[in-house]
Formats: sequence, C-alpha cells, structure tokens
Amino acid sequence: MPSLSFLSDSLLFDVLTRFMDKGGPVLWWLALLMFIFWLFAIERLLFVVFIFPKQQQRWLSQWKARSEHQSWYARKQRAAWLSQAHLALFQHLPILKFLIAIFPMLGLLGTVTGMISVFDTLSIQGTSDPKLMSAGISMATLPTMAGMVALLPQYFFTHN
Repeated sequence: MPSLSFLSDSLLFDVLTRFMDKGGPVLWWLALLMFIFWLFAIERLLFVVFIFPKQQQRWLSQWKARSEHQSWYARKQRAAWLSQAHLALFQHLPILKFLIAIFPMLGLLGTVTGMISVFDTLSIQGTSDPKLMSAGISMATLPTMAGMVALLPQYFFTHN
C-alpha cells in the first residue's frame, strides 16, 4: 500500500507541475507570493490567538497593580502600552496589503505575456491554427484566474 500513496503523490505533483507550466513563469511567481502571504497571515493569526493575549494580560496586571491611575505618568504609561499593542497587532499588515495589491497585477502580467506568446505563434506560423495558439491562450488565462482567486480570500483577511 505505501507504494500506491507514493504513486498518487507523484501523480499529484506531476499534474500540479504541468498546470503551473501551462500558466508560464508568472504563475510560479504568483504561487511563491501566495506562499509568502500565507506565511505572514498564519504568523499574524498565531500571534493574535496565542501570544498577544498573554502580553495583554501582562499589561493589564501591571496597570491594576499601580496604586494610582490618574497622574500624568500613569496616563503616559497607559498610552505607551496601547501604542505597543497597536504596533504589535498591525505588524506586517502593510506587507500583506502590498502582496494583495500585487496579485491582480501579476495576473494581468500573465495575460500580457500569454497574449505575446499567441501573437508570436501567429507571426511565426502565419496561420491562426487553434492548436498552435492554445498554449499562449492558456498562458494568458491561467495567471489571470489565479491572480483573482488569490486575491479573494486574502482581501477578506486584511479588510474589516
């Protein structure tokens, strides 16, 4: 049985590789940037779920341990903790937003490079044979679709 799972893993890898090759190099760049995005997104999720609550409790216990809360120094200390919390929570958000903006642009770049491939085929072959143009059309549509698909879940991750 282990040989069958190895075969199916190899088959899945081959299918994925062929799909990515049909989309051209832009699709590989898009996949790399999606991987980077999800690394940052998962890091933020883990931070918010596991690390930040502990830090928040530490700040709250320090605040409650203070004997007074109305002095200038106490208000400035509270403001500093709030500022630290804000910075910690929104760390890497500009990177995530930048990557989200790049996904549709890479999709459009894939469209352009695919269309260039189609026109190149037309100029070399001198004919509009659909079989010859299909590789370029595939290279044009797959990155566009992937850029839009990549954008949707990530857009909801970073927007309120």
